[in-house]
Amino acid sequence: MYHKQWVCIVCGYNMIGEMPDVCPFCGARHDKFVTWDEAEQTYRVTPHRVNDYVTQLLSVPRLGLEHAAYRIETDDGAVWIDCPSAFNRDLEPPEAIYFTHKDFLGASNQYRELWGAKVYLHVLDAEHPLARPFPVDQQFNGDFTEHGIEAFHIGGHSPGFTMYIYGKVLFICDYAFPPGSKMRLNPFGPQDETRERAPRILDIISERSLEIVCGYNFIAEFDGWREDFKHLLDQAR
Repeated sequence: MYHKQWVCIVCGYNMIGEMPDVCPFCGARHDKFVTWDEAEQTYRVTPHRVNDYVTQLLSVPRLGLEHAAYRIETDDGAVWIDCPSAFNRDLEPPEAIYFTHKDFLGASNQYRELWGAKVYLHVLDAEHPLARPFPVDQQFNGDFTEHGIEAFHIGGHSPGFTMYIYGKVLFICDYAFPPGSKMRLNPFGPQDETRERAPRILDIISERSLEIVCGYNFIAEFDGWREDFKHLLDQAR
């Protein structure tokens, strides 16, 4: 199981196989890498309760730019939205790991191997060179609903970017951040496509009674986040 795997402490990106000279995600040099087991000893994936059925998972201390993952307690069992960068085998296992996009697949290969958790990623992102080393069980295409979780393919920031809704919670990762008056669309990736696809997010959430938005490094109250997002799109026209 415990094959060669490296973690960039600048950004939190996991690299499978031989150690590269630089991080393929952020460009940091290899002296900023640690082995996966060194990362496990240093970084503890720590749960922070969001509501009765959602928990945020982030490493303590923070592992670079690591995206938060979220655990959802569904009627069919627990699932994760995105995956921690650090591998901690003492976490409570999920049934599946649903990814918003390809940028931070974390230690999903190790959690999959340890627990048999099924990994889901949109087919357009699974084809990307950064994603190819990571095993994916379900390369989905388009929208779907499973375990009571609704998945909506948005595209834009990445070709396969997908947002999720469960109960009263929207999982948006880093499509737009930070919450508040300084919100902006993600500046990385194809800017025109990110801007062109963003209105679909507003269309989907406009008729829903939601309460919380879970992002890559924030948790926000939904009504305020939606108004900030509306204002952002108005400015982008």
